[in-house]
Amino acid sequence: MKKIALAISGLLLSQTLFAQGFSDYGSGIKLNVNQDGSKYIRFITWNQIWLRNTQNNPGSAVAGVPEDNSWSIGNRRLRFLAMAQISKRFTIVTHFGINNQTFINGGAAGTSGTGGYGQGKKPGMFFHDAWNEYAVVQPTEKSKFSLSIGAGLHYYTGLSRATMASTLNFLLVDAQIFNWPLIDNSDQFARQMGIFAKGKWDRLEYRFSVNKPFATNLSPVNATSDATAIAVDNNGKSKWSQAGYVEYQFCDIESNALPYKVGTYLGTKKIFNIGAGFYRQPEGTRSMVNGVTSKHDITLLSADVFAELPVGDKAKNMAINVYGVYYHYDFGPNYLRNLGIMNIAGNDTTYTGSRAIAGAGNLQPTIGTGSIAHVQAGFMLPCKNPAAKLRIQPFGAVTHKQFEALEHASTQFDIGANWLISGHHAKISTQYSTRPVYTSTTAKPTAKGELTVQFQVYL
Repeated sequence: MKKIALAISGLLLSQTLFAQGFSDYGSGIKLNVNQDGSKYIRFITWNQIWLRNTQNNPGSAVAGVPEDNSWSIGNRRLRFLAMAQISKRFTIVTHFGINNQTFINGGAAGTSGTGGYGQGKKPGMFFHDAWNEYAVVQPTEKSKFSLSIGAGLHYYTGLSRATMASTLNFLLVDAQIFNWPLIDNSDQFARQMGIFAKGKWDRLEYRFSVNKPFATNLSPVNATSDATAIAVDNNGKSKWSQAGYVEYQFCDIESNALPYKVGTYLGTKKIFNIGAGFYRQPEGTRSMVNGVTSKHDITLLSADVFAELPVGDKAKNMAINVYGVYYHYDFGPNYLRNLGIMNIAGNDTTYTGSRAIAGAGNLQPTIGTGSIAHVQAGFMLPCKNPAAKLRIQPFGAVTHKQFEALEHASTQFDIGANWLISGHHAKISTQYSTRPVYTSTTAKPTAKGELTVQFQVYL
């Protein structure tokens, strides 16, 4: 029975790490420490390179040169992950790398000017994940309940499926970023340090954690009334946060060996899940009115549904993929964060027109007190040969945001396709996305666009 349990454990882990659309790669890079393979270390390495054309927000300049439209190329993610299991109960995970390096930014701290440490050069590599895990209760023939506990810098941060998304197998080119609502403020690139518990009870999967958020200390602007108060990230000596996510898996059971939720299995599984999650941190933000400071709890809630189902003639290997999620965010009054992935632009000091309140380049209102609804869908086009070296998966998405700080809601769209050369292991993704541009908090938004081509390889 022990050998069977080890074999099943190894199979599930392989499904999580490597079996995402192409079989040529087997179980991936694995080094056995003993003869039966019960002690081992596994490795994953991946690169995601972006080529982009961006319609910049009004009043933008790149390296001091005014530009309405700009081309760029950058390293979105360069990563390495190692997972070691010294027994069927003990696991250690270490994950490090860099993100968001362009020709002008994303370099090491203090890089500027020209030379060996000029703009954008030699980014600092850092740990994304580093935790230890112990399997307290393992499933048996009589009981389908399991429980593992762990501690460290981890990704079991609850809230939604997308909040714990794998970056290896997105349906779209990337995440929407609002799925990581604390990104690089009170977390470290979507991770926090704490203690987590995870497991399954038959078809119900659960993840809960208690964490110590990273300290934040932004100073609130002194408003003249409660209506104009603006909450900012300032948790002082941060209080412990609580997070959780539960989902019911109606069809195939997904592996939970690692926290990373698959975006698309490329039709290799039949999935239908419904989930809900939360995140709460007491006194996570502050605002000020007439010199009096108020503290506000951060309360984040979500509900989502994920499905990947085969359709039509089985011989043609077609499948649909749908993910829908609703977020209710409360960071305090009028809280708003403007973000832009690998934004290369700054302000054009000569510009005299109406600027975007988000800032220059591709910045947009991304996270805030209010609600966000997002739906995305993809379709694996028919192919009679499941081992074909090229599969095509068109996709689209729509997002609706209603933030307290902005009088008018926004709706934005994504459309594109994955050109799967070797499943997710080697693919080129193309996507056109729109984003809202506000020139004031009371104005209706206009739209700008961005074309992204991603080159991905992972092994």
